[in-house]
Amino acid sequence: MSQRVLVVIDMQNDFITGSLGTKEAQAIVEKVCRKIQDFEGEVLFTLDTHGPDYLETQEGRLLPVAHCIKGTPGWELEPRVRALCRTTPIEKPTFGSTGLADVLQAKHLHGGGLDEVVFVGLCTDICVVSNALLVKARLPEVPLTVDASCCAGVTPEAHQHALAVLRSCLITVEE
Repeated sequence: MSQRVLVVIDMQNDFITGSLGTKEAQAIVEKVCRKIQDFEGEVLFTLDTHGPDYLETQEGRLLPVAHCIKGTPGWELEPRVRALCRTTPIEKPTFGSTGLADVLQAKHLHGGGLDEVVFVGLCTDICVVSNALLVKARLPEVPLTVDASCCAGVTPEAHQHALAVLRSCLITVEE
C-alpha cells in the first residue's frame, strides 16, 4: 500500500519568535497548520535539538546563538503546531536527520512504498534543504516536494536560493 508523508521541519518557538525568529517564520505558522490539517497521509515532525554545551560545538562556534536547547520553551513546537502533532517528533542534533531518512526509507521498503514526501517548515536554507537532499539521496525514485508557501528561510533571499538548489536537485517546489 503506497502512501504520502508530510514532514514538518523544526516548527519550534526559537525559530519563530525566539532567538532565531523572523517575521517570515511567524507568517507561515497558520499555513503550516492548514497544511497539516488538510494533508491526506502521515505527518512526521522534527525537532532541532541541542544540549547546554551548544556554544562549544562546531555549529555553536559557527552560529553562536543558543537555540533549541532541549527542555527549554524555545525547543518546543509552536503551540498551534504542537496541538496538531500526533506522533513523537524526531529529534535531530544536526541540520539533516539521518533518523528521519531511516524512518522514511523503512516506510518505503517495508511499508508498501511511498508515493510522495512533502516538506514544510524552517529554515528553508538550512534544515529544509538539508533534509530534502538527504532523503533524495536515500530514496532517489520517490517524488519529493517542498511547499515554498509553508517554508521560510533565515532571510527571504536565502529562502529563494534554497528553492533554486532544491529545483536543481530534481525536487518539486510548489509556490
